[in-house]
Amino acid sequence: MAEGLKVKIAPSILAADFGKLGFEAKRAEDAGADLLHVDVMDGHFVPNLTIGPDVVRAIRKWTSLSLNVHLMIENPERFFRSFSEAGADSVVFHVEAAEDVSRAIKALRRLGMGCGLSLNPETPVEAVLDYLEDIDLLLVMTVHPGFGGQEFIPESLGRIKRAREEARARNPSLDIEVDGGINRETARMVVAAGANVLVAGTALFRSENMAEAIGILRG
Repeated sequence: MAEGLKVKIAPSILAADFGKLGFEAKRAEDAGADLLHVDVMDGHFVPNLTIGPDVVRAIRKWTSLSLNVHLMIENPERFFRSFSEAGADSVVFHVEAAEDVSRAIKALRRLGMGCGLSLNPETPVEAVLDYLEDIDLLLVMTVHPGFGGQEFIPESLGRIKRAREEARARNPSLDIEVDGGINRETARMVVAAGANVLVAGTALFRSENMAEAIGILRG
């Protein structure tokens, strides 16, 4: 487990009822979520399309939760300002998608936003080591990005553990987030490995009692 870091639960809006996203965001807040995870996909970097800044702007009106926008898109810098102006509090972008990672981090900081990097399952942790001191959050994907409802990749545990070991030396306050296949069983495993921010979609938005489901994941 990450010493001294609170376990935070981030419901993924991708699994919510898109016919009433505002209500769903408020439901997550009332249930005790720590932040909202908003997946943005472009149909190129990943084989799916989701939402854009206008939807983030609409969600912002319904909740005071921090909005963590996960950009699964090519050349993510193009949209930093748009999501900032829409009300996003932080942006996570993929190390595999940015032309210049350092430049992209600086661009987010100039906008006053929280900054995170994400790793696909095939990408080694070594790809982000040079940036750990400059970011607030590292998202270790525990499924292949693009679609919700996938099964957790067990090999992710070793990558989480490695990331936490490096974070202890380089940035002890770094949040390590996991996304994909998170449920009662896998939540315990990823927290033990060093993650402290858990993204969950189906396990929360499809539960009969979201507050209870959040409590179970938090442990």
